[in-house]
Parts: sequence; structure tokens; C-alpha cells
Amino acid sequence: MTGRYVIHLPVRAPDLARAKMLGRTAGRSLAFLAAVNLGGITVSTEDNQCVRHWVFCDRKLDGGRRCVLRADHETPCTARLPGRPGR
Repeated sequence: MTGRYVIHLPVRAPDLARAKMLGRTAGRSLAFLAAVNLGGITVSTEDNQCVRHWVFCDRKLDGGRRCVLRADHETPCTARLPGRPGR
């Protein structure tokens, strides 16, 4: 036992694209909390929760930071969102 707990918060979305968008929005809005691991956010269908889809890229970058872009992005990885200095 690790002594850590994970919060599962079921939220409905009409399709995978919107579920990922909602996951990114929720994650970014809570990113100021040290306990939130953006890279661990996934979405799944309600009736097949074993098949999960990653929401964020989370690749490790130079300096120990991680990419904050969506999981399927085609641009170079970055540790900061465009237009959001200091984050």
C-alpha cells in the first residue's frame, strides 16, 4: 500500500474528443494544486473503463519539466502553453 489515493470523478461527454477536451480543461484549471498530476489524466467509455485514452502528452523535457500539450499533438513538445507566461 502506497498511502496514496486517487480520485475518480465520473463526468459525461458525448464523444471521445469532447471527453478529452473536458479532461484537459479540468486538469489545467486544477494545475495550481501540487497534488494534481496532469500526465495521469485519462478518459474512457463508461462501459469499458479498462480502455483509457491519454489526455496530455506528458513527455519528459530537458530540465525535468513535462509537455503540457494534448496527447496527440503534432507540434514540438513544450512545458508552457502558448500565451500563458510563467506557467
